[in-house]
Amino acid sequence: MRTIIEFRNISKSFGDVLAVDDVSLTINEGEFFALLGPSGCGKTTLLRMLAGFETPSRGTILIDGRDITRTPPNRRPVNMVFQSYAVFPHMSVLQNVEYGLRMDGVAAAERRARAREALAQVKLEALEARMPDQLSGGQRQRVALARAIVKRPRVLLLDEPLSALDAKLREELRFELSDLQDRLGITFVMVTHDQDEALALATRCAVMHKGSLLQVATPADLYEFPSSRLVADFIGSVNLFEGHVIADESDHAVIDLPEHGARAWLDHGVGVSETVTVWLAVRPEKVELHKRGHGTPPPEIEGTPAGYNVLAGTIRDIAYLGSESVFDVALESGQRLRVIRPNLTRWDQEDFIWDEPVWVAWHAEAAAVLLQ
Repeated sequence: MRTIIEFRNISKSFGDVLAVDDVSLTINEGEFFALLGPSGCGKTTLLRMLAGFETPSRGTILIDGRDITRTPPNRRPVNMVFQSYAVFPHMSVLQNVEYGLRMDGVAAAERRARAREALAQVKLEALEARMPDQLSGGQRQRVALARAIVKRPRVLLLDEPLSALDAKLREELRFELSDLQDRLGITFVMVTHDQDEALALATRCAVMHKGSLLQVATPADLYEFPSSRLVADFIGSVNLFEGHVIADESDHAVIDLPEHGARAWLDHGVGVSETVTVWLAVRPEKVELHKRGHGTPPPEIEGTPAGYNVLAGTIRDIAYLGSESVFDVALESGQRLRVIRPNLTRWDQEDFIWDEPVWVAWHAEAAAVLLQ
């Protein structure tokens, strides 16, 4: 893939505060790229430096191989959609979309044609005469998108584009935004703190923490193969167990979990010293629940030696969420474990109730080993 954006050793300080710390990153042409992380992690500062609204304290930013580190915002091949939409309240929808072209001196006939084409791209062609106060939040966001794409930028920057919308509308616009990017072929760079939004939209994500990059990967790899506890915990929900490697072969590894008096079996080697503390990460939907009545032996897990990957616990809470249920299980060690099960038809799976003793178990391929 061809690189369109490159950050080289970018740092940004505000007084004594280091907002971005030596970030190097490449973004490919045509990608939907997400900068993801909690508030204050540096993701918005990085986006604003790409837009030209902030200047790096150190480092270089390139677009199409050209150094634009100190190029004014209006001379960069980028456009930005803000969290607050920034739609002009005294202009109609069409006038809002035309505005940037008018400032660039584009002839009236051409700018009107291009504005209408952009409105058609965001499915607002029938509302061109309306004023912003006659629009819903989702429609105003589409106006902001049309105003950004009408100038045909090489890169479109999105700052928390859906955060001001309600949950149902956010979900609808995710699909529309993904479809728009696919149709336009423009490189999208989005800042968000919403993991679901990033995983649903992005082709790749960069997870940031305290100004640094923790991991850059596809959504699937971030979720299945996080590089650290911070990434695992930020991307979705995860159960973590502290332990030590006691066997490490090419086709399997064994992790001792002393706090639980148990051992875990993995179907792959981990290449970790036995002296190093590790954390076993298991996603809630990959944990199974089994009945633990009086005298009921631990379940046998296919592909795993007997007695491995099984812990005893008691259900303390159940949250019914329609398509799935979330179980809060207190292990005998005192640690709480989260288990997510899809709500299938009643005859497809066993029922569980509050305060019921259970076995929790997972398959050998379900866990990842993290070092930090």
